[in-house]
Amino acid sequence: MEGDAEANGDANGEILGPCLTGYVDDGSPESHRYYLSRRTVLEMIRDRGYSVPSSEIDLSLQDFRALHGQNPDVERLRFSATHRTDPSDRITDLLVNITKHVLKPKHHVLTEQEKQKLLKKYNIEENQLPRLSRKDAIAQYYGLEKGQVVKVTYTGDITESHVTYRCIW
Repeated sequence: MEGDAEANGDANGEILGPCLTGYVDDGSPESHRYYLSRRTVLEMIRDRGYSVPSSEIDLSLQDFRALHGQNPDVERLRFSATHRTDPSDRITDLLVNITKHVLKPKHHVLTEQEKQKLLKKYNIEENQLPRLSRKDAIAQYYGLEKGQVVKVTYTGDITESHVTYRCIW
């Protein structure tokens, strides 16, 4: 009797709950890996601001296997998502041409040759230049990418003209 009590529960004969075999997954490990990977990607895409239906993320393993089978086809796992940006926000960015604003200094995007000439002239490396964020309004206006260099010319009453160079970061 003592052996029966230990098999179904603790030494006092109290039932501890269902056996762990009830939690064993009978499906293929490949489908389980694809399920976990797809769910992680969907969560990552959602966290980056894309529209992902919660029903896709909350899909159970059994439902995933019902849709895709035990050996999912990678091509069928592809999906597309749209960014949740409000189009009216982009329109307000276009109402004023910021390069024509009186207080904005003049910006000139250097070619790769001009950039190399500048770095050689001052004997510096790209990472030693002052930085300009890719999210800066001017960088977005010109569609600048990381590593490009911009010549910024400030004009004013005191200094007449001051030139500086900024590297997109």
